[in-house]
Amino acid sequence: MLSFHYPGGDVGLWPFYRKFPPGQLIRVSIFPPMTRTEQMRPGSESRPAGVLVVEDDEATRRCLCDQLTTLGFKVAGALTSGEEAVEQVERIRPSLVIMDIKMPGMDGIEAARLVSQRHPCPVIIVTGHSQEELMDDAAGAGVFAYLTKPVTRAALQPAIKLALARYGEFRALSEGIDNLKEALETRKLVERAKGILMKRCNVGEDEAFRMLQAHSQRENRKLKDIAEMVISASKLM
Repeated sequence: MLSFHYPGGDVGLWPFYRKFPPGQLIRVSIFPPMTRTEQMRPGSESRPAGVLVVEDDEATRRCLCDQLTTLGFKVAGALTSGEEAVEQVERIRPSLVIMDIKMPGMDGIEAARLVSQRHPCPVIIVTGHSQEELMDDAAGAGVFAYLTKPVTRAALQPAIKLALARYGEFRALSEGIDNLKEALETRKLVERAKGILMKRCNVGEDEAFRMLQAHSQRENRKLKDIAEMVISASKLM
């Protein structure tokens, strides 16, 4: 049985909606989460070794590079197309890629997919307007956050921290999965399950992930299985 319970009230995700008497304390054992150090690649969470910028518009490209430098990040390269990114990512070996979603030729989503296959690292997509619906497909392509234009320094740094944190989660849930496609599909399911828990349990993203991790460890089942159970249960309500 899959359930994530909080003190009193109406709680439950699997298999059916359940009521608990007001004031009744429902206890949950939470396993200690992996630290960010354990989850991340070598290097600081907020200071990746090198950022690759991929943007066809020169003014936007220069602006991104200047903002990254001002924030203390190293710019590993600045390219103008998705094709260039795919061709050169193994040579540049960035720890993070920031890429426009719309460029001549290959779009940012497809480029992110191919970049992730050649050199796994988190990708941030830059888009002209908020497109939350794109993130489901983007998650399966190695995209871990997105920014809307015009990109400001105030938005850039949190997006980088979010992408690196999500990538740490992705690496944790990918352990034991040799196939990148399967790992990315698992991430899509986990992201959806986290969203469901965040809404139903009124918790943040980190706490939602810890809840999934805890249940996975407690039941000795893959995170993908737990995520699928949460998603299936939410459809019954």
